[in-house]
Amino acid sequence: MTLMDAEQPDVKRERRRRIQIISAIVLLLIVAWTGYHLRNYGQRHAADKFFGAIQNKQYEQAYALWKNPQYAYNDFYSDWGPGGEWGLVKNYSVDCSLTSGSGVIVQVTVNGRSEHAYLWVKKADNSLSFSPSEIQCGNWFAWLLE
Repeated sequence: MTLMDAEQPDVKRERRRRIQIISAIVLLLIVAWTGYHLRNYGQRHAADKFFGAIQNKQYEQAYALWKNPQYAYNDFYSDWGPGGEWGLVKNYSVDCSLTSGSGVIVQVTVNGRSEHAYLWVKKADNSLSFSPSEIQCGNWFAWLLE
């Protein structure tokens, strides 16, 4: 076989293979990014359920989500009820979360106020308590890169 008799490369096949490899890499990056950003979904959902119960004035249900036997219901009601720091919760939004050790700090905006509520949600059982520290949520671009 001489150089002139060599087979011509299959350009279409090489192009298809290159597109498949690039598509697989892009898909893998999207799945990894989605998994990374949904890692605290359960804890954010627990905070959302808690504030939903508070908004609907279902304080017993919210207290059950708190899961802290040392925190008496009367104290809970005075903190989270209509006379509490946040007053009647008319609207809220779960803004962001940050994993910290055995739990997640969740930032919630209540009634559009500039100061935020911070909850500590344990990863083991999604029990709620007051957060030991605060976090700052970034803009949408920072969230993309979080």
